[in-house]
Amino acid sequence: MNLFSFRAATRLVVGPGCIDQLGQLAAELGGSRILVVSDPGVVAAGHTQTGLDSLKAAGGTTTVFSDFTENPTTSQVEAGAAAAHDFQPDLIVGLGGGSSMDCAKGINFLHCCGGQMQDYRGRGTSSLPLLPAIGCPTTAGTGSETQSFALISDSETGEKLACGNPQAAFRVAILDPCLTLTQPARVAALTGIDAVSHALESHVSAAATPASQVFSREAWRLLSRQLPHVLDGEADLTVRGAVQLGAAWAGLAIENAMLGAAHALANPLTASHQIPHGQAVGLMLPHVVRFNAEAAAAGYAELAGLAELTTAPPALAIADWLDSLLDRAGLARHLSDLVPPATKVDITNLAAAAASQWTGTFNPRPCGPAELAELYRLAAS
Repeated sequence: MNLFSFRAATRLVVGPGCIDQLGQLAAELGGSRILVVSDPGVVAAGHTQTGLDSLKAAGGTTTVFSDFTENPTTSQVEAGAAAAHDFQPDLIVGLGGGSSMDCAKGINFLHCCGGQMQDYRGRGTSSLPLLPAIGCPTTAGTGSETQSFALISDSETGEKLACGNPQAAFRVAILDPCLTLTQPARVAALTGIDAVSHALESHVSAAATPASQVFSREAWRLLSRQLPHVLDGEADLTVRGAVQLGAAWAGLAIENAMLGAAHALANPLTASHQIPHGQAVGLMLPHVVRFNAEAAAAGYAELAGLAELTTAPPALAIADWLDSLLDRAGLARHLSDLVPPATKVDITNLAAAAASQWTGTFNPRPCGPAELAELYRLAAS
C-alpha cells in the first residue's frame, strides 16, 4: 500500500431538528460573540432566525452579515471582514448554502490574518490561528461543511480562488435536513449535481487514497440512489437527509483527494459566461468521464456497480446516466443552450483558463489546453 495521509477536522451533528443545538455547540466552543454569515435568501426563509434564536437562548450575542451573493467575491468577503472587525466575534457561523459557508471561511481568514483573499490561494498559506467556526448547510451539494477550503471569486477577474487551511475547517457541521426543505427545485438540482460530481471526481482523482475512497464511495452510493427522488420532488426527510449526508461525505473526500477536469472546465464557464457552477460542472462531467474511461476504468467500474448500472463499459454507463440525470434535473446538456446566440464562445481562451486550474492537475488522465478545448467543443454541440 502506498503512503498516504487522511484529514478529518469536523464533528458532524446529524438529524432533523438538530439546528436547535447550535447555541449549545457554540457555547462548547467558547462562543459568546457570534458572527452569523447567511445569504439574503436564507435570511428570508427564516433559517437564520432559527439559528439566532438558539444562539441567544444559550447566552450568545450575535450579529448577521448577509451582504454577499452567490459565488461570493473578494470585495464582499472584505466587507464581511470589516463587519467582523467592528463586532469582534469569538466564533463564526456559516448558515446557508456553499456561498454562506465559503464566505464565512473567507471572513475568518481576513479577520484573523489580514491581507486579501489572493494571499491565501492554495493550501496552508496562513500561519496565524483562525477563530472556531460552525457550518450549517441549508442545501445538499457543495460539501463546504466538511472541507477546509473557501472558494471565493476574484472581484476583478471572476476567477475562483481556492483558499484552504486545516484551521479553516468548521469545528462542527450541523446537518439538519429540515433546512433543505425550502430550497427551490432549481437550487436542489444545481447543488445535487455538484455533489454527484464531487463524489465521482474525488473517487478517481490521481490523489485518491483508500481512506478518501471510503467517503467518495459512500457519497456516490447515497447520491446516485436518492438524488433522483429529490429531483422528482418525491423526497421525504429521510431521503433528503441521505442526500445531505452524501454531500458531506463527498466534501470530506474532496478534502483528502481533490477533484478533476470537470471542475477545471466549469470554473472558466462561470467566470466568463456567468453559468451557475452546478450547471457548468454538470455540463462538462459526462464528457470528462468518457475522456477518462480507460485511465480510471477500475474506479468507474466500482461506482457503476454501486449505482446498479450494468451496461458495459462502466464509464460510458455512468456518462449516459449523468446525461439522463441532467435531463431529469431540467439542466442543459449543451453549451449552446446556455450562451446567447450573439455571444462568442472563445474556446481557446476558455481552455487556457481551464488548464491553469489547480483541480485539473488531479485528473486521472493528464489534460492540457488541447484536450480541454476538445472537451469544450464536445459540450458546445
